[in-house]
Amino acid sequence: MERGKITGLVLSVVMIVGLWAAPAALAEEPRRGGILNAALAADPPSLDMHQEQTFAVAQPMGPIYNNLVVFDPHNYPQIIGDLAKSWSVSPDYLTYTFTLHEGVIFHDGSPLTSADVKASWDKIAFPPQGVVSTRRSYYEVIKSIDAPNPSTVVFHLHHRSPSFLTNLAHPANFIYAKKYLDQDIHYYKTHTMGSGPFKLKNYLRGSYVELERNPKYWKQGLPYLDGIKYFIMTDTSARAKAFRAGRVDAELRFLPPSEVEAIKAQMGDKVVVGDPKSIGNFGITFNVDKKPFEDERVRKALSLALDRYEMVKTLRPITTLDAVGGMMHPNSQWALSEEELQRFPGFGKDHEANLKEARRLMAEAGYPNGFQTVLTNRNIKLPYIDFAVYVISAWKKIGVEAEHRLEESATWSKTRVSRDFELLVDPYGSATVGDPEEMLVKFTTGASSNWGRFSDPVVDKLFEQQAREMDEKKRLELVQQIDRRLLEKVWRVQGLWANRLEVRLARIRNYTPQPSHWLNRRFEDVWLAEK
Repeated sequence: MERGKITGLVLSVVMIVGLWAAPAALAEEPRRGGILNAALAADPPSLDMHQEQTFAVAQPMGPIYNNLVVFDPHNYPQIIGDLAKSWSVSPDYLTYTFTLHEGVIFHDGSPLTSADVKASWDKIAFPPQGVVSTRRSYYEVIKSIDAPNPSTVVFHLHHRSPSFLTNLAHPANFIYAKKYLDQDIHYYKTHTMGSGPFKLKNYLRGSYVELERNPKYWKQGLPYLDGIKYFIMTDTSARAKAFRAGRVDAELRFLPPSEVEAIKAQMGDKVVVGDPKSIGNFGITFNVDKKPFEDERVRKALSLALDRYEMVKTLRPITTLDAVGGMMHPNSQWALSEEELQRFPGFGKDHEANLKEARRLMAEAGYPNGFQTVLTNRNIKLPYIDFAVYVISAWKKIGVEAEHRLEESATWSKTRVSRDFELLVDPYGSATVGDPEEMLVKFTTGASSNWGRFSDPVVDKLFEQQAREMDEKKRLELVQQIDRRLLEKVWRVQGLWANRLEVRLARIRNYTPQPSHWLNRRFEDVWLAEK
């Protein structure tokens, strides 16, 4: 079986080697020096990637750390070793043994060993009381983690998992220094101490994050850049203007097609536009503990009120939202057919009929004249605010008046965890390969990212079955059953799937955009050509 395949399986017993060196044959000689300036669309709520679930941490903090394994920055979705020099898998797929590179040091000069890897992964998979681990649910398959010697880490699993390795390679799984975690488990919320190619130099909240080259990086000869500076700009047009004015060299999240076209018209071949096909959806999460959202009829009515096909036409030019689909990406092998999708509430193409049914359901639920509610959202225009404005306007047609409450990123992140909301603009997607375990875990009971805290035993059982199913055809059917159940019960108002247009100067060399704006953010072998 091919290494890095979407299922995440690897050859049992055979030793798999992770190569981290820069490509041997490059079209041009790497150039040393220079600062890469990038736009950052939000302020980090904290600096601890284990506890946060936002690109605003993943992008600026990624260059500071190493992970155990990663997606190859030049050959996505192949998985290669980072701190792991090699690894092997037992014949029963229940034990993964990783051998670490020797000579790795943290920025403070202390050695990185298996104890640090174990401490970091224990924090992710088995967080102590009072510690948030937003991706903990991805790793419930992990039974225990051992560090039998300084260069070996062993993961023991409860059961075979078709997606374990791809989940392990999630870019958020930074390796922290055990000694600082022992001093304060929350140390990394306000401090950094990694082993990566760059170190934190300055951070001015609301303004910029500045990184400098790590001269003692353990990967010989890297990095090429002197540093990276992220300018925090929440306004979409401000980021586009900064790029056109030469203040920043790249916008690494996404810009709307209209802005990208304007940039291309002005800058021509000085700019490169990446279109790596994002795997992400923007929709609405219900707090099912607050009336009337425990009522399936109300949830269905809110979904029926949206004309998703018109929404695509309206939002595509000004946002990255451009596709109608179910719970799995419409272009993936897991997706329901377009014909079947149209049978679910809000996905039929006769919008007048949908509105009629929505009003009937509202009346049946006891809300013939609608109701008032609050939609909590993040104060980022693209596409959070644009999406919400469209949704709020559509709901008015069935009498639902939603106040649009905008929150700064850190507050919005806390609101999700505390469930202090009625309705929440809630994106989800994949920072790996779009595997169902990563995509659908948020819809299971007790999942760390199940912000609305709904519980559906049918979904839970199907999810558990697919998580153990090694036959891809059987797993496909289980995944599609989950999709059907979630769409029928409307546990979420599924919005639109996003595209991703990433703009950068052509002088940025040896860089390949990947589907997620979380991926390939270390820049350890990237350089800047002469202006």
